[in-house]
Amino acid sequence: MFLDPLRLSPDGDLPGPVLTEVTALYASNHAFHALSGDFPDPYGIRPEQVAAELARELSDPHTEVLLAREASLLVGIAVTLSEHPDPTDPDPWIGLHGRGHGRRLAVLVEDRLRAAGHTAVRLAVLEDNAQGLAFWTALGWTEIDRRRDRGLGRPCRVLRKPLTGPDPA
Repeated sequence: MFLDPLRLSPDGDLPGPVLTEVTALYASNHAFHALSGDFPDPYGIRPEQVAAELARELSDPHTEVLLAREASLLVGIAVTLSEHPDPTDPDPWIGLHGRGHGRRLAVLVEDRLRAAGHTAVRLAVLEDNAQGLAFWTALGWTEIDRRRDRGLGRPCRVLRKPLTGPDPA
């Protein structure tokens, strides 16, 4: 698996084939999108909705969207935020979307942030996402806070993981 930064066209659009792949990846995770409310119909996610979501993510200059590929197939997406809008929060944040490759994708993103000199990373798990919380805590992340997310005000658990050496996984 390798990570490839998402590249927009000169017009600032997602190339059609990439948008098709990303839409299919998002649409494959109905349960999460039903829980999150990110899309009005978790069973009918459309390319224009995904394009709008990625445009919103990329409007922050500290955001990078990484496409995880294996054998040229898109298997995951990682969104990294190198600087949180809260100036008291020193760590970068990540979010992942994927199909069965979460552990490997998380390790690649952690390694990338470690190589960039970061000493820890954070993420938010929706309060009702027991499966997500179990996944992240199994990877060594620990809860440090509970707060509402900045976008939709949903209750979340904030998790943190130190990046103090090579990942043992």
